[in-house]
Amino acid sequence: MATNNREKLFAEFPPVSTEAWEAAITADLKGADYERKLVWRTNEGFNLRPYYRAENLEGLETLGAQAGEFPYLRGVSTDNTWLTHQTIKVVCPKEANATALAMLNSGVDSLGFCFCEAEVEPTAESIDALLAGIVLPAVDVTVCGKYAAKAGELILAKAEKEGVAKADLRLNIALDPLVKGMSVNGACCDCEALVSLVKATQEYKKVRVITVSGHYFSDAGSTIVEELAFSLAAAHDYLVWLMEEGCTVDEVARKIRFSFAVTSNYFMEMAKFRAARLLWANIVKKYEPACNCSCKLYAHARTSAWNQTAYDPYVNMLRGTTEAMSAAIAGVHSLEVLPFDHSYAEPSEFSYRIARNESLLLKHESHFDQVIDPAGGSYYIENLTNCIANEAWKLFLEVEEKGGYEEALKAGFIVERVKASAAAKDKAVATRRQILLGANQYPNFTEVADAAVTAEAVTRVENENVITPYRGAMAFESMRLGVDRSGKEPKAFMLTCGNLAMARARAQFSCNFFACAGIRVIDNNFFKSVEEGVEAALASKAEIVVVCASDDDYAEVAPKVKELLGGKAILVVAGAPACTEELQSKGINNFISVKSNVLETLKGYLAQMGI
Repeated sequence: MATNNREKLFAEFPPVSTEAWEAAITADLKGADYERKLVWRTNEGFNLRPYYRAENLEGLETLGAQAGEFPYLRGVSTDNTWLTHQTIKVVCPKEANATALAMLNSGVDSLGFCFCEAEVEPTAESIDALLAGIVLPAVDVTVCGKYAAKAGELILAKAEKEGVAKADLRLNIALDPLVKGMSVNGACCDCEALVSLVKATQEYKKVRVITVSGHYFSDAGSTIVEELAFSLAAAHDYLVWLMEEGCTVDEVARKIRFSFAVTSNYFMEMAKFRAARLLWANIVKKYEPACNCSCKLYAHARTSAWNQTAYDPYVNMLRGTTEAMSAAIAGVHSLEVLPFDHSYAEPSEFSYRIARNESLLLKHESHFDQVIDPAGGSYYIENLTNCIANEAWKLFLEVEEKGGYEEALKAGFIVERVKASAAAKDKAVATRRQILLGANQYPNFTEVADAAVTAEAVTRVENENVITPYRGAMAFESMRLGVDRSGKEPKAFMLTCGNLAMARARAQFSCNFFACAGIRVIDNNFFKSVEEGVEAALASKAEIVVVCASDDDYAEVAPKVKELLGGKAILVVAGAPACTEELQSKGINNFISVKSNVLETLKGYLAQMGI
């Protein structure tokens, strides 16, 4: 009976051909250019169509593979569970231990200990204090920072002393001298130390000693393709170096872990992890490992730091949630959602709790861990995965042609590529083609920076031939912080007149525009006459007066406002009217529109006001 019902249902909805879809779209476009209107040219270097159909899957070679099968595009195991990870900075081992225990009691099952700020090298006693009350086999532990190797060796010794089975210890010693440690002049990786650790941990099946820090590229402004290609290139360098030192491909590959950022590019990030598994599996396979298991990519995901904002920071919770969803759906081993105040302060217990709960909600309430590769078979995501894999592979081969990651980095190729991508992103943010809510669009008009936000937190540091993480909102935040801490309270007055609908629309646009610099906006519903509006504007003592009307009104209204203001405020016209040249001939030179470079325009007005 069910089969017959299905047959009847499908009979009522006959298939529609691609030709019919295209004909309908062309008719709806009414002569507009199909490619310009509907085809998206990505930052990754390929085009995406407005829709995909089953026929677009033809020729994709990886569709037949299942999760746990080479080349692992659909996942490296037959489940989709992940570890909820949080990182603690170790300054005082006892304090870090207390924080760790509280996290473990709140749902965390993967701990990161960062030794970046430790004043002295860890000792057996300090490691004992750090791990007091923590059962090692029950928790996945990662150590990073300048004392990562030392801390890792001490944990291995502690585990052996306590009789922890080598097959049960879960430890990541996050060494990455190539990506995180290379200086301006370049520095050879300390192969001897890595060889020693690789050899010493061979019997520890769940211990990894290299973490390729792919998130560094993303947090420095790279594209998704660049993050993937450069991460694979760095990992390949490790593979080659260590094999030349006498290790086998199986010994090395099983000791490599990848740490990728997850940006808010929702579907693109899902496809990135799938493509990463595919490409790494094929790279390792070329060296003829004894077992295909050595071809599996071990992935840690960390939500993006690049797009976090210091202003309106609670929006970071929303960013972290969608980013975590991308990682969970794509399939990762561990997931770290950065606290919403990560960009400007030491995380609080509240921000830590919200961050880990974002991961736990996806697991325990949305049950994302119960479905393996839910994106598999999606016409769109399968094609997106293929596009990312193809572009990343091309870039990977380009790096290999230059002698590998280290040589390409020394030659400046990698940093130049990342900086070019970052510059493109910066321009997109400045012109609001890329939106960062709370920073360059829809700011909180009344917000003043949190006391914890310092000039250093919003200042970008530039280094030659070094990959330098920063945040996309920094330029806007630095500008706004300067206003907040200037002791002044500049104001922009909306003089709304003429056509009511256009006046209100342009006033709303202008309020958002000026509030991005921390300029206090004075909005108004409507003025019946120019004289009434100018009188109110002068009474407000606003430094900026924005005329908000229709294009047809501006030729008459704007010059009249200019005359009545008498130079007592900066006059700005909201829009780009056809009469712009006529207005400019009358000394009206300030215009704001959707085509404006918001950042540079606002900086110009602040300079005129002496801020």
